[in-house]
Amino acid sequence: MTTRRPSDHSTAATPDLAVGVGPHPRPWPDDPRLDPELLAQGDRRNVIDAYRYWRLDAIVADLDTRRHDFAVAIENWQHDANIGTVVRTANAFLAREVIIVGRRRWNRRGAMVTDRYQHVRHVASAAELAAHAEAGGYTVVAIDNLPGAIPLETTELPRRALLLFGQESVGLSDEARGIAQLVCSIAQYGSTRSINAGVAAGIAMHAWIRQHAPAP
Repeated sequence: MTTRRPSDHSTAATPDLAVGVGPHPRPWPDDPRLDPELLAQGDRRNVIDAYRYWRLDAIVADLDTRRHDFAVAIENWQHDANIGTVVRTANAFLAREVIIVGRRRWNRRGAMVTDRYQHVRHVASAAELAAHAEAGGYTVVAIDNLPGAIPLETTELPRRALLLFGQESVGLSDEARGIAQLVCSIAQYGSTRSINAGVAAGIAMHAWIRQHAPAP
C-alpha cells in the first residue's frame, strides 16, 4: 500500500456525503492505479469520474501524458491572493506547469487542493524565469494592458507559450516586462482600468486552448 500524507484524501472543505462516491462494492477491480483506502472508504474528492478511486500519484502520472504545451507564470511580490485561483484554472486547462515568481510562499486556499495535481515551480526573479523559459523553449507572453500591447482577442498565441501575469494592484513589474517577447492586452469595456488577475489568467489560458487544444 502506498505511503501518503493523511491530507492526500482530504477535500477543500468539510466533505458533503452527496459528493463523489461511496465504498466500492467487492470484489475490487484489479488495477494498480486504485487506492485500497479509497476503495474501502469512498472517494469524496473533487475529481472527474474517470479518476474515482485512483491514487494521487497515478492521477498526476496520467495527466502528465497529455498536458498542454503552455505554461503560466505569476509574480508574487505582495502575497497576491489570486495565485491560488491561477493554479486552479491552470489545472482545469491542463497547463504544463505554473511558475511562481518572487516570494516562495503563496496562499494555497484558492487552489482548492488542485496544486496536488499541478506542477508548481518557484523562481526568485524575472531573470531566472527568462532562463527557465529559454531552456524550456517557451515564448514569454505578458498579459497586461500596457501601451503598445496587442489585443489578445486577435493575436495568434505561440504554441509553446509562457503566459506571464503581474500583481493584482500594480500589474507586471519592470523586470517582467523586460523579458516578455510579446505583450497582449484584454479588451475591457467598463469604468475600471484593470480586471482581477485570476480572471485575466483564465481568459488568456482559454484563448490558448481555443487556438491549440482539441476538444476534451
